Amino acid sequence: MSAGVYGVVAEYDRAEEIVRAAAEVHRLGYRRIEAFTPYPVEGLAGTIGFRKTGVPQVVLASGILGGTLGYGMQAYATIVSYPLNVGGRPLHSWPAFVPVTFELTVLFAAFGAVFGMLALNGLPRLHHPIFNTPYFAERNSSRFYLCILADDARYDTETVEKLFADLNANHVWEVPR
Repeated sequence: MSAGVYGVVAEYDRAEEIVRAAAEVHRLGYRRIEAFTPYPVEGLAGTIGFRKTGVPQVVLASGILGGTLGYGMQAYATIVSYPLNVGGRPLHSWPAFVPVTFELTVLFAAFGAVFGMLALNGLPRLHHPIFNTPYFAERNSSRFYLCILADDARYDTETVEKLFADLNANHVWEVPR
């Protein structure tokens, strides 16, 4: 891996071409692959080896934390900090705690979803190295790009460039960091 190289990117005109190229690249053992398309392409994510993220676990943990904090806050306030017996009601009257507990569960889960997604996607990323590619900014709304990252175990610049040329890429560029 070269210190100043992000990877090698290939440009394609049609969605079918990038899916075919991605399947071949993945079949050859490359695992650090990125695809850039102007619209979602059916089957491309699975072809490049995209896997599930940890966002659902973050949302679940955040929701459980929110519910626990909501319930605990109310229980502490009514039982320990400010016990008040009104009309013979028990100090720990859990049905009264349900609305706030539910709302804090939903609130924390929503925040967990947003911030978990941002963190696990490495965002905010103010600049992506792919924008160092010639013409990418002008043509990314009409072309399809497939990139093999330099930190892939099988990466070799000349081999990857030849592979993309064999896969009928329109253009192949080395992407600097």
